[in-house]
Amino acid sequence: MRSPYKALLFDFDGTLLNTNELIIETFLHVLGDKFPGKYNRESVLPFLGPPLAETFNTIDPNLTKALIEAYRSWNIQMHDQMAVPFDGVVDTLYKLKDEGYKLAVVSTKRRVMIDKGIKLMQCENLFDTIVGIDDVKQPKPDPEPIELALKKLNVKKEDALMIGDNLHDIVGGQRAGVDTAAVAWSLKGEAFLATFLPTYMLHHINDLLIIAKGQTV
Repeated sequence: MRSPYKALLFDFDGTLLNTNELIIETFLHVLGDKFPGKYNRESVLPFLGPPLAETFNTIDPNLTKALIEAYRSWNIQMHDQMAVPFDGVVDTLYKLKDEGYKLAVVSTKRRVMIDKGIKLMQCENLFDTIVGIDDVKQPKPDPEPIELALKKLNVKKEDALMIGDNLHDIVGGQRAGVDTAAVAWSLKGEAFLATFLPTYMLHHINDLLIIAKGQTV
């Protein structure tokens, strides 16, 4: 048993807010328009997690800017229709806040979209700080976003836990020197995330109510 954590850092998409179908459909819509018949659901799954610029650069560097603009336009239009919090997330966040933990979002999304998602979840007053891709030079898995969140929270790395659904969250947390928790409800799958050796594997968000105290589930 370790001492309780003081801060919980959350990835957003795929961890707190289920935007999986929204993201998949956005990629299919945008890429289907530019490259008819080339991409299907399975082929766009690896695009969930990395920054848009990184993804679209691998597809066609000459079209990156146009693809990002098309993606953001369709995604924001469909966001509130297709995004929904994962089971138990909102209740658990409120309980964690009531128990005195500092809460943060550390995401590769733009702040405007993080704020939109938080509003949709009705969790506007829960997070002590938010770090989006607009706040850093290097996104996860670089440690910069996590280190920035720790600085804003005034919390030492040994007192923080990074929670996420992708390798960027786990590897980023490890590089920043914080403990990590992977979420088994990730589209990437529990087995895939386990290969990155997270400190914990969450099977339900309310596992955090125990783990945050320094106990094991």
